[in-house]
Amino acid sequence: MKISVSSYSFGGYNDTLGIKGLIDKAAELGFDGFEFCYGGWTNNFDLELAKELKEYTLSKGLEPDSAVTGADFLNGSNGVLEDEIKRLYKEIDFAAALGVKKMRHDTAYGFAGGRKYSIGFDDALPRIIKGCSEVTKYAEQKGVKTMTENHGFFAQDSCRVEKIINGVASPNFGALVDIGNFMCADEDPVKAVGILAPYAIHVHAKDFFWKSGMDVNPGSGWFRTRAGNYLRGAIVGHGDGKACQSLNILKRAGYDDYVAIEFEGMEDNIKGIALGLENIKRFIG
Repeated sequence: MKISVSSYSFGGYNDTLGIKGLIDKAAELGFDGFEFCYGGWTNNFDLELAKELKEYTLSKGLEPDSAVTGADFLNGSNGVLEDEIKRLYKEIDFAAALGVKKMRHDTAYGFAGGRKYSIGFDDALPRIIKGCSEVTKYAEQKGVKTMTENHGFFAQDSCRVEKIINGVASPNFGALVDIGNFMCADEDPVKAVGILAPYAIHVHAKDFFWKSGMDVNPGSGWFRTRAGNYLRGAIVGHGDGKACQSLNILKRAGYDDYVAIEFEGMEDNIKGIALGLENIKRFIG
């Protein structure tokens, strides 16, 4: 396995260092690759900027690893599915110009409008599958694989992600397995990673501290899971997410690509990233 870091992990350093400064810092810390989490720096998907960032990343001895963007095939682009699909085509063009070989997009955050019927995941599944299928067909022409992540509650459980992937049924589409995010949906991370490991195209190394929803609210920095438990971001390997076991499940399943740190802890971001990198190196041997 190789190790990269998501630009998302740097938090406020995104503003102080800028995207090239983050690439410099990733190289300084000793990463193999760099993951681009789309934000304001993308300058409206300027393809010349993307090519410049690709060359800059390579010049620092890093591989452009992957791109991460949002999507919602239920409510995005004012609820017009075709418009949301076309919007993602532009993001794929940008990813291809960045030189990455894979791009994550979300799929849905749940139904809107206050309905109390036909709002379950299986009701939404055909529309989600159509969106993912059209996007990955376009991406394949650009040499980019697409993937969905266990992210955003509605499409977060391992069984739901598996249904999307099997519904799309394309070798160009698979899973971004975030080993920590399953906890947001109150799923045992190692059980969930074991289910999705065969579909993994990319991996996020994330960790959380966990407290029972029966306890008093622990305060600032914590958020609630779907079932009302409490989570707080942690340095990879310091929390309750069973990161070492999860990474070894993936390794045993034959996954041998990038593991990208996605740090959400309260520590200084660079310190948290550096300690996480040390731990991942030990975990994967």
